[in-house]
Amino acid sequence: MVKSALEPEWESRFEGTSYGFRPGRSAHDAISRIYQSINKGGYYILDADIAKCFDRINHDNLLSKIHCPSSLKRDLKQWLKAGVLDKGVFEDTEAGTPQGGVISPILANIALLGMERLVKGMYPNKGTTTQVNLIRYADDFVVISKDLRIIEQCKTAISEWLKPVGLEIKPEKTRICHTLKPIEYNGKTEEPGFDFLGFNIRQYPVGKYKTGKTGGRKSRLIGHKTHIKPSQKAVAHTEAIKGVIKQHKTAPQSAMINKLNPIIRGWSNYYSAVVSTETFTKLDKTIWQMLRAWTVSRCGMASHEKLRNYFRHRTIKLSNGKERHETWLFQTRDGLHLYKHNWTPIVRHTLIPPDATPYDGNWTYWATRKGQAIDTSNRVAKLLKKQKGRCTWCGQYFTPSDLIEVDHVVPRSQSGKDEYKNLQLLHRHCHDDKTALDEEMLLYS
Repeated sequence: MVKSALEPEWESRFEGTSYGFRPGRSAHDAISRIYQSINKGGYYILDADIAKCFDRINHDNLLSKIHCPSSLKRDLKQWLKAGVLDKGVFEDTEAGTPQGGVISPILANIALLGMERLVKGMYPNKGTTTQVNLIRYADDFVVISKDLRIIEQCKTAISEWLKPVGLEIKPEKTRICHTLKPIEYNGKTEEPGFDFLGFNIRQYPVGKYKTGKTGGRKSRLIGHKTHIKPSQKAVAHTEAIKGVIKQHKTAPQSAMINKLNPIIRGWSNYYSAVVSTETFTKLDKTIWQMLRAWTVSRCGMASHEKLRNYFRHRTIKLSNGKERHETWLFQTRDGLHLYKHNWTPIVRHTLIPPDATPYDGNWTYWATRKGQAIDTSNRVAKLLKKQKGRCTWCGQYFTPSDLIEVDHVVPRSQSGKDEYKNLQLLHRHCHDDKTALDEEMLLYS
């Protein structure tokens, strides 16, 4: 309840390039923003991580930023100071936010508010030229600039800014590199590109037929292409799959498929917005080899006839409507089959505008944005705009997490027509109340 009370105010104040633990935003927005910032040229990068962010936030500094009724502030202070009971041992919490608490992410974002404004204040935009960008996801952030000197000075300034907050940059997880070329820095060679949120972001020199362009009226070739792929560390998710296969050495084939499918689907969906096709294909080949080795313990170096107990022909209809014929698909006799990475279509993520928030009243945008909990039909978008984002029954604003029903103003049972002027949007619980009242009135009449 306190989070719900604080969130609308702070969503209007948070910086546009902060993406972690905020409604309507995701890691894919942070990655898309990085791509948008670097795809027109080569840039220096400060790739940094804040050490033990949630454990070390200074309570006094955090509470000084929050202006709310004294009763709420008292509750916040008590939660921060409540202490931790770990295996029967109690420890005071003199710093940090409650681990796993629903209030912790918004408190961490409040504590880190101002980092982008710091670097933008030091190096403001010169007309249409951006000198520096800072993109943050929770306690991970990158600083982007064409000038190495600016990157170094931003690193120093951010380190000083973090001290009153009780935080510091983690040296072993912080590096300065370039997106396109290797550089010599602090006595060692830094390879081009960097990893962020499980993605590898790097630029590759290419010829004139594949190169990117600067854009605009005087567009010119830039001689390289920006590619974002799953990082090598992320691709190691095959180890998790290997562990599942090992655990199911003597289990039925169906049990292993049911365990593996959510892992493969979830991983594929996360990386489906970047350059992942080649990675997906390689992973599928690796997993097929693992599964072939799994069958050896059951039927030895068998003939094709015996292997057909585990691998079969099948035509699969993909989510994009296309069909794919698989010849050696890992499948049970009753049709349960293993999902493959390369069945996931690559669909580019639509970047959220910097100042957009679910509380801004722009329900036409939020109703049509992919991935929201709200119905994405045009009818709902029009009704949201007509009702200015409010439920006509209770008068409260809708939020993207609400369950919404399209209701008839005059019920169909009372000859109401299924046309636009007779439709309205209600919260589902309001719809249930209205339906019960309509039925009662009909019975009474």
